[in-house]
Amino acid sequence: MLTQAENILIRSTVVCCRGKGLFCSTCGSMMFPKEGVYVCSCGNIKEIGSKAQVFVTNSEDRETTVITENIATLPKTRITCPECNHSEAYFVIRQTRSADEPETRIYRCCKCNYSWREY
Repeated sequence: MLTQAENILIRSTVVCCRGKGLFCSTCGSMMFPKEGVYVCSCGNIKEIGSKAQVFVTNSEDRETTVITENIATLPKTRITCPECNHSEAYFVIRQTRSADEPETRIYRCCKCNYSWREY
């Protein structure tokens, strides 16, 4: 149950937002700009107005890390490669079939880059 102050605050917020043209004054749905007017799904139309607003935000320069080397980012496991018999491979687990079936393990040999999967 809302207190009287909370109820007044909610009502004034709705009236304030409806007055800005973002929400329909008839049904309360969000209005979208189309051909110079705000249009609601109920058919209500409201003029946007002639004053355009531009919002500019300052974005700080961010440091970006560039990887120039072939650095292994996937986890490794000990499994024998079917091509070169190397004993180590990178792996990733994906749900390639329906949720009630086990996930698929995809391997890539660390030595020869051969890829294979296990279901």
